[in-house]
Amino acid sequence: MSSTNYLIADLPDTERPRERMRRLGADALSNSELLAILIRHGTRGKSALAVAANLLRAFDGSLKRLAGAQPSELHKIPGIGTVKALELSAAFALAKRVTLESCMQQPQMTSPELVAKYVREKLRQREQEEFHALLLDTRMRLIRDEVITIGLLDRSLVHAREVFRGAIKEACQSVIISHNHPSGDVTPSEEDLKSTRMLQRAGQIIGITILDHVIVSSGLNDNRFFSFRQENLLLKEPELKGNISR
Repeated sequence: MSSTNYLIADLPDTERPRERMRRLGADALSNSELLAILIRHGTRGKSALAVAANLLRAFDGSLKRLAGAQPSELHKIPGIGTVKALELSAAFALAKRVTLESCMQQPQMTSPELVAKYVREKLRQREQEEFHALLLDTRMRLIRDEVITIGLLDRSLVHAREVFRGAIKEACQSVIISHNHPSGDVTPSEEDLKSTRMLQRAGQIIGITILDHVIVSSGLNDNRFFSFRQENLLLKEPELKGNISR
């Protein structure tokens, strides 16, 4: 019989997850032990450690997959009730925000890689497209992340006034636009290209530069991204004087 099937109360005090964490620190504990601390109580005949081990197995041992699961998915695991599922989801959400905060504290958004890292963490596993404007100060630091649209598939309906309203208020000189592709294919559409160039021309008139348009995959383990700047798809200075359709 696996040791995880014993009740935690049957374990010596020094081997219980909470006591081990107190003595040795969180880094010394296994994933199952850390989850058991969050789960707190097992079920009849099964310890919190056993429930935690089953929970991990249900997601192929992947913490990323587990952290991305909805409460309704967690609730399907024996021993994980509605309240526990919500508590676990809350813990995972906090962990995600810690990662996001560290991304936001990057002193400068100086590369497509940094932008993609930030946006991926923000939009990971989103099932709808979200179009964001990242407002930057003169040192390329993120001032604010503005959500422009959610679930809008037709990029031609993105209006310049919505993208630049916040930038004007914050007196920004540059903006990076970004959105996710839930399908995982980060190739820009024709509308992505047209709307980017429209926004570039609009920004040129009001003195705000569109530095890049970064498209990311919102798949759980998909780190692909597409940068208009890297692929030389942004308009050059002589081309910015074209007509603006909206």
